[in-house]
Amino acid sequence: MSFGQGGPFDGPGGSSSSTPDWGALAEESEAQARRKRWMWIGGGALATLAVAGIVTAAVMAGGGSGGGGATAAPTASGQAAAPDDKPSFPDVSVPPPPNPQDYISDPKKDTAPLTPATLFPQKSMVVGEHTYPRTSTATTKDCTAAAQGALVSSLSHNGCKQLLRATYSKGGVAVTIGVAVFDSPARAAKVMNEGKPNLMPLPGGGVPSDFCQGTKCRMATNATGRYAYFTIAGYLNGKDVTGSETKAQQIARDGGSYAFAQITQRGKDQAAKAAERQLKEAQRKAGRS
Repeated sequence: MSFGQGGPFDGPGGSSSSTPDWGALAEESEAQARRKRWMWIGGGALATLAVAGIVTAAVMAGGGSGGGGATAAPTASGQAAAPDDKPSFPDVSVPPPPNPQDYISDPKKDTAPLTPATLFPQKSMVVGEHTYPRTSTATTKDCTAAAQGALVSSLSHNGCKQLLRATYSKGGVAVTIGVAVFDSPARAAKVMNEGKPNLMPLPGGGVPSDFCQGTKCRMATNATGRYAYFTIAGYLNGKDVTGSETKAQQIARDGGSYAFAQITQRGKDQAAKAAERQLKEAQRKAGRS
C-alpha cells in the first residue's frame, strides 16, 4: 500500500489515488443540498395541506342540518337584519251583510222616510211587459179613513200606524194599492189572515169618484215584514168583474206584485246603506291599526 499526501484514500471504483476527485465531491455536495431543499419544501406543503383540511372540515361542520346547503353570509356586528318586504295587514273583522227582511220587520231599523213619494216613486207601475201610469197617491195615519167594511176594525185592532195608497190605470181598468204599516210582522200577518181586504179605492187623474163603488171589483190582501198590502181592481165604466174576465184580474195581480216589490226594495235600500256604513267603519279601523 502506498501512502500519498494527506493519508490513505479509496477512490471511486475501488482504486487508490493520492489526489481527491474534486468534481465528484462537488456533485455529491450539490445533491445533498437539493435533498435538503425538497425535504423543507415538501414538509411545508404537507403542513399547508393539513391546515387547509382543518379549515374545510370546520366549514362543513358549520353547515345546516340539511347537508350541503349554502350558509348565510355573516352580518357585521350591530347591523340589523333586512326587513321583510311583504306588507302586513291588520286583522279586521267585517260583519256579514245585513238582511233586507230585517229592515222591513223591525221598526227600530226601518227608519227611512215613508211617504207615497218614497214607496211609489215611479210615474208608472211596470210589471213584466205591462205598464200602467200612476193617477193619484195619498197617505193617512188614520188607517180607518182609507178602509171600508170589516177592514176598518181589523186595522184598528191591530194598531195600524199608517196607510199609503196609489192608483194606476190603463185600458179602461184601474187598481188601487194600499200598504198598511204595523209595529210587528205578527200584526201585519193577523190582518192578512183575517181575510178582510176592503180597501177604499182612490179616484183621481181620470179615475172616477165612483170607481169600485157599488160594483163588483177584485180584492186581495197579503203581507211581508211589518207591512200588509191590499189591492182593489175593476172597470172604470162600472162593469162588474167576473171570474172569466181577464183585464181587471191582470191589473190586480200586477198591483199585488208591484206592492211586494216596492216594500222589498225598501228593505234592500236600507240594508245596502247599512252595509256601506259597516265597510267604512272597517276601513277606518284598518287605517287606525
